[in-house]
Amino acid sequence: MLSVREQFPIFSHQPDLVWLDSASSTQKPRSVIETAQRFYEMGYSNIHRGLYPLSERATADFEATRDVVKRFINAAEREEVVFTTGATQSINLVAASLGKLLKAGDAVLITEMEHHANIVPWQLLADKGIQVKSLCLADNGELLLDELESQLTPDVKVFAFTAVSNALGTVNPVQQMIARVRAVRPDMIILVDAAQAIAHMPIDVQAWDCDFLAFSGHKLYGPTGVGVLYGKRTWLDALPPYMGGGDMIRTVTLEKTTFNDIPYKFEAGTPNIEGVLALAPAIAFVESLGWSAIMAHEQALLTQATQALQQIDGLRIIGTAAHKEAVVSFIIDEVHPSDMATLLGYEQICLRASHHCAQPVMQRYQLPATVRASFAVYNQSSDIEKLVAGVEMAVGMLR
Repeated sequence: MLSVREQFPIFSHQPDLVWLDSASSTQKPRSVIETAQRFYEMGYSNIHRGLYPLSERATADFEATRDVVKRFINAAEREEVVFTTGATQSINLVAASLGKLLKAGDAVLITEMEHHANIVPWQLLADKGIQVKSLCLADNGELLLDELESQLTPDVKVFAFTAVSNALGTVNPVQQMIARVRAVRPDMIILVDAAQAIAHMPIDVQAWDCDFLAFSGHKLYGPTGVGVLYGKRTWLDALPPYMGGGDMIRTVTLEKTTFNDIPYKFEAGTPNIEGVLALAPAIAFVESLGWSAIMAHEQALLTQATQALQQIDGLRIIGTAAHKEAVVSFIIDEVHPSDMATLLGYEQICLRASHHCAQPVMQRYQLPATVRASFAVYNQSSDIEKLVAGVEMAVGMLR
């Protein structure tokens, strides 16, 4: 039986690669790669439209993935799973569609730790007179949840927040947060950005009781260009379409269009068929490992990295929440993050140095950027050792 790492072809082609940028995008197991390749080589067809066997098989496989996702996040119905290009489009879909229902004077509550994809779409509603408010961060990178109820003023109609901070690794208590909101405002529309959580912890949308949830396939060991929007049926039925085109219609005349049922009402145009098909083996890969093993492995790497990096003179970890996913963001006295990441890149140690599409987080800590190392199931203890040795080497050169 292949080890976890052996299931990822990139590591056989680049055995010295130390991939520590999984919070940006994960590497792909062979099963995902072969599924997309097999579809192109042996069964390519458009879906939902053809009356020939090739199209019918592709359609059946595409819709089977919807059932896989439904089970994976425990949606109540398969129709509550909408395929998108990724978490960004999923959130934009909700924001744009809800924007047609909200009115001037309404507000959206987000948090200070959000990715730009869960900030900018809501700010785009400003021309309708819709305000964006935020829940602040404590110094350790946790949300100031004691202030949550006081933020739920009557004008706030939507609460959109991340399950895991991509810049800090902070894990938010999603289910408890939603329960607290529902106790005060049972009618609140709640969206959870699960892009950083989807590959690292079990998600149960019914237990969480969120109205919407968004994630991307490429952070779940799946392809780029495919993602999921989960939405409760009541909301998906109520929202107007986000885009117009083929397959999202029931009838079209030059005077009027009537729309298809959900989820197809939100799936205009030819989708990323091979991406959706390859999402199923990505989920199967995660399920084959089991959440207990995944979480234990990643937490061990996080502990090892945190303890070792803290021994480096002048290094400060940004984000020290009690509950974190496998992300370590740090800065080093007299060393610019970009210089650090560039030097490590020459050693085939791949990590991220930027504002991580979370500029409000950087502003909170008065930093231009951090170095971020993020871990996944294919990482091993030796990767952490190489990271620490590389950082020490770079510090010696750059100071």
